[in-house]
Amino acid sequence: MASSASSLPVRVKYAVDRALRINTGSLIARAKETAAHHHRAVPAVVLDMLWSAARHDVGFQDYVDYDFAILSRAERATYMTHPISNRMSQLLDKPEGRATFHDKIAFNRAFAPYLGREWLVLGENPASDADALQAFAERHPTFIAKTPQGSAGLGVHRYQAAEVSDWKAFTAELVGRGELLIEEVILQHEDIAAYCPGTVNTTRVTAYFDGTKTHILAAAQKFGRGAVSDQMSFGGFYTMLDDNGHARSAGYDSHENVHELHPDTHKRIADFQLPMWDEVVAYVDRIARVIPSIPYVGWDIVVTPNGPVVIEGNWAAGVYENKPSVSGIRTGHRERYRAATGI
Repeated sequence: MASSASSLPVRVKYAVDRALRINTGSLIARAKETAAHHHRAVPAVVLDMLWSAARHDVGFQDYVDYDFAILSRAERATYMTHPISNRMSQLLDKPEGRATFHDKIAFNRAFAPYLGREWLVLGENPASDADALQAFAERHPTFIAKTPQGSAGLGVHRYQAAEVSDWKAFTAELVGRGELLIEEVILQHEDIAAYCPGTVNTTRVTAYFDGTKTHILAAAQKFGRGAVSDQMSFGGFYTMLDDNGHARSAGYDSHENVHELHPDTHKRIADFQLPMWDEVVAYVDRIARVIPSIPYVGWDIVVTPNGPVVIEGNWAAGVYENKPSVSGIRTGHRERYRAATGI
């Protein structure tokens, strides 16, 4: 476990860097949104956001997303925030292991036994790439192409083999755009597909491996809107899951949109139960041991009819938390993180 003393330089550096990057316009816009939503005065919200950021490591978007304007000081202290998570990542995840999580191809190679899908890398054998891709597409008429680096669903595209007439030209286009990783589309469990069949809906499981035991710190179910990704930039949203894999509330995003029902299938989000929850917990324990130098990870998992598979791991794990105005839950997961990591 890392001590608070060892975290001080990281905290100072993060605070200084963040202060230098403050976008005043964005701050005011968030404050106005929060003030209107919770019937508060804008100047008071601005001051509270700045104080919370400087004194309590609360990101401006955290303040908005987790309804800090209506929480007491004690309730706020129970929430995990992005600045705290960033500090944990810098302290716990060793630099030598991070590259594997930054590069999707390197990740697939390291976690190949756990992927549960066929994949192909372009650019390594240019003379045979087009033939290899065509053969791959014959087995998987709908396939995914990814750039090795990218986050928030960027650099991920879905293609149909039936729309390709010239495989050499198409392959050259993919390589030219850096879309080098080709993957089979994952077949998700029917209970998840019932909510959104057009997107592979992932479960974010944030975990910490202490060298002996894997601690599940938080879990969130993300839902897409039919696009190639379930990220918010593609219209997605999420709900937190309890310790049995059941939804804690309706769904929500970072734009104050609340979804009692999925907008497309009209399934009630609060009724969602992640299938095979126990298998997911056991699976995360297995993959968390593959690269022990990166113990704090946000894993994106998909439950298939045959069990869970991993999409990717995020060493600089983003934060998913309860939203009080939607869930009625006015506490977060901070103590779970602290108990497991000591940070």
